Amino acid sequence: MSLIVAGERSGVGKTTITLALLAYLKQQHLKVQSFKVGPDYIDPMFHQYVTGKPCRNLDPVLTSEVYVQQCFGRNIQDVDCALVEGVMGLFDGVRFFDPPLPPLERGEKDDGDGCFPSFASTAHISRLLNLPVLLVLDCSRLSASVAAIAHGFVSFDPSINFAGLILNRVGSDRHLQLLQNSLKCINSPILGVFRRHQNISIPDRHLGLVPTDEMPDLDILINDLANLAKTCFDWEKLLPILKVENEIYQYLLSSQVCSDQTIYLPSLVANNFEKKRSEILIGVARDRAFNFYYQDNLDILEELGAKILFWSPLKDENLPVGIQGLYFGGGFPEVFAQQLSENFMVRKAVKEAIISGMPTYAECGGLMYLSEAIIDFNSNSWEMVGILPTKAVMGKSLKLGYRQAISNIDTPLLVANTQVYGHEFHRSELTEAPPMPLYKMWRVDEKKNQSQATFEGWNFEIVHASYLHLHWGNRIDIPRRFIEQGSRGVREWGRSQNKNN
Repeated sequence: MSLIVAGERSGVGKTTITLALLAYLKQQHLKVQSFKVGPDYIDPMFHQYVTGKPCRNLDPVLTSEVYVQQCFGRNIQDVDCALVEGVMGLFDGVRFFDPPLPPLERGEKDDGDGCFPSFASTAHISRLLNLPVLLVLDCSRLSASVAAIAHGFVSFDPSINFAGLILNRVGSDRHLQLLQNSLKCINSPILGVFRRHQNISIPDRHLGLVPTDEMPDLDILINDLANLAKTCFDWEKLLPILKVENEIYQYLLSSQVCSDQTIYLPSLVANNFEKKRSEILIGVARDRAFNFYYQDNLDILEELGAKILFWSPLKDENLPVGIQGLYFGGGFPEVFAQQLSENFMVRKAVKEAIISGMPTYAECGGLMYLSEAIIDFNSNSWEMVGILPTKAVMGKSLKLGYRQAISNIDTPLLVANTQVYGHEFHRSELTEAPPMPLYKMWRVDEKKNQSQATFEGWNFEIVHASYLHLHWGNRIDIPRRFIEQGSRGVREWGRSQNKNN
């Protein structure tokens, strides 16, 4: 079996509890696979730092219910334990009102007024994977009332199996006694107690936690969490639940949802698609400024015949030799804008490569890097690649949420009129609108209970640049087209390079 660590709401300490569990399991020399519900990039970085294995995102909006089940099943086959970190509160999902596109074919159940309030919630993933929930309760401002909260969660949905409760931020022995006495009436055991530890904290900033690459003392934090976990959890009861058993994999393979649909599996790619006879080299920007990547996207590129070459826009003076495509993920280019700007040589190399015909995919932070300049929170302007005739200006307003979109034009990744589902998460705005927007995109305005259409994204030269983050899990057509564009465009770029040399 395995466990899902869920919270009553955001901010209760799910990530801290999850990292403590993972750190202790790793300390016991167990092979651990972690997962994260939703589109998050930063929490999975911490998971991977602890376990040494890429964390996998489970998101039925960006992929599908089928993909969630298959992704979980194939990644637990060679591990001892598996742990899933939830998102927001246990039952907090997404809603789509009056969709302008055909209704989402995801298996949702209409609640009667046209919305699907718990789709993609932690509870939804629990049902899909048939996994028990470990509920984290923030007890910092509670005593007897904790029983009412726990009772509400445990009884709200009979289809959810609760393994037990974690009491977090307990202040004292007296506080703990009050909590325990109150919870005696709840049919769910207390499997862990975490006291208030002021020295156990993960710093955050404008888009969430500070990434692992920027935390030089992270090893100390992880070691402290592992040591706390030894005594804070009831391992006699937890460990048997966390151990992966064959039954869960068989359940996933035999489930009605999985048996009715076919999706991407690494072992199936070679059978369904011809790999290129010669490898396509894709240069992936990865450093402290660009580190928002779904591991599944990188895996799929490799399964389709690409070879990934990582490089750093912060430190490298040139692009990797022989690449035939560029992939810029999201991240924090605004934090490192001065350093990116000062690396003139690589900015020049990127611009020349794109002008010469290099197929390029840029998400969010990548889009900002390809613009003329980034204007940071202090109103300082830093020159960027300059391939897109616009500037990215940092602001206070956060644009966040799932999006439905249709491509207006052909791009290196999409043909015109292709429908996609993505996620938007940024605080910057562009100063200029593209003359021919890449997407017509719908955002949900929950105050008005309706969807609003906007236009977004740049397709300049052979660039696909947008604020929209995409997961390619059940959309192999997207990376496959990117690779095909790379194999075609390399001759053009290769000729121009030879002339320059």
